[in-house]
Amino acid sequence: MRALIERVRGMVRPAGCPVPAAPCPAAQRRRQLLRLWLPLVMFAVPTIVIAYGFVIPGSCIHGFNELTFGFATTVLGACISYVAGVRAALRS
Repeated sequence: MRALIERVRGMVRPAGCPVPAAPCPAAQRRRQLLRLWLPLVMFAVPTIVIAYGFVIPGSCIHGFNELTFGFATTVLGACISYVAGVRAALRS
C-alpha cells in the first residue's frame, strides 16, 4: 500500500530539482578573477574616458602637460594600490 501511495504522490507532485554538478575549477577561477578585478576596471575606465574625453579638452589645461600627467599618475597610483591590496588580502 505504501508503494502505491508513493507512486501516486510522484505523479501528482513534481520531483525535486536535481542537485547541480560541482562547477569546474576553471569556471570558479574566471568568476573569482572577474569578481576581484571588475571594480578596478569599472573605476579606471570611466575615470580616464570622462577626464580625457570630456573634462580636460574643454578646460584651460587641455593638451599634454604636467597637470594631465599628474592626473594620469594619480589614477595609476590608485590602480597600483588596489592591486597591492587584493594581493595582500589573497595571501592572508
